[in-house]
Amino acid sequence: MPVPSTGREIRLAATPTGLPGPEHFTVADAPVPPTGSGQLLVRNRHFLVFPGLRTLVSAEAKDFPFPPLKPGETLFGPALGEVVAAGPGVTDVRTGALVTHMRGWREYAVVDADAVQAVPEGHPDPVALLSTASAAYGALTRLAQLREGETVLVTGAAGGVGSLAGQIARLLGAARVVGTTRSPGKAARLRDELGYDAVVVPGDPGSGSLAEAAPDGYDVIVDNVGGEQLTAALELTRPGARVAVVGALAGQFDPALSGGSSPTVIDTFALVKRSVSLLGYQTADHPGVEEEWRERFAGWLRAGRIVFPYTVLAGMESGPSALQELQQGRHFGTLVVEV
Repeated sequence: MPVPSTGREIRLAATPTGLPGPEHFTVADAPVPPTGSGQLLVRNRHFLVFPGLRTLVSAEAKDFPFPPLKPGETLFGPALGEVVAAGPGVTDVRTGALVTHMRGWREYAVVDADAVQAVPEGHPDPVALLSTASAAYGALTRLAQLREGETVLVTGAAGGVGSLAGQIARLLGAARVVGTTRSPGKAARLRDELGYDAVVVPGDPGSGSLAEAAPDGYDVIVDNVGGEQLTAALELTRPGARVAVVGALAGQFDPALSGGSSPTVIDTFALVKRSVSLLGYQTADHPGVEEEWRERFAGWLRAGRIVFPYTVLAGMESGPSALQELQQGRHFGTLVVEV
């Protein structure tokens, strides 16, 4: 298929003062850039909608692994696409190959060949490679070092990371897995489809409490939310518990905050008394986790031992509203846009 001279991309139109909405983004036509030496031209098929975008487009985006976005700039993030052309010097990536890279939110991307990862032949679901659940896998295997028979709590269990975190914990030997979500409908899906033993809906007495879900307390917590949920969870830790902080949705999705902070009240005396460890997880601190996760994830998918729930929004026109839909919790699992 010939490559057109222009392609669509989604740009930041204005820096939001609160939660970003569709009015803060625009779909624009842009020239398809030439492919230089050592580069690939990729036609994107899908790209990921992820919470960190709220921080990247905010006025408070600093000390973040990626550069903040300014008005007029194109958004970026994990994408899955097909190689349509290779520049001089590229010999190990064929035209037509599927690859993942970090230049999503556009139809065509020029990417350095050493910055893409090839999709293995016969992968059961290439879209699954956009999942950010490697953070949950790394948190459970590196920070928490989950042991067989332990009780695990996953906050924000219906999101892109949480919907896989509980399943990963079970596959690694957890005896009981509890989750939290804001939606009773999602709570039912977490139990029925993903095997959570109990799911608590904060503010809904009918869903039970975190204490009732695990009367003996929690050995491991994978926290995607922070805020009041982390405060409540820490009160129920067992001696020697390990808490891995993976996300900060309470702060990122709070319209009263700027997106770059997520305050939480912590009883440090309780942490000391019970010898609880509290650590933040970043993939960059743990070399090899991403590759290990990809291999195990593909094997679990192929064997039917794990479910990858995701929602697809069709077309670039859905991009400007996608982050708002993520913030509103309208979807279950991972959210992607199909170009």
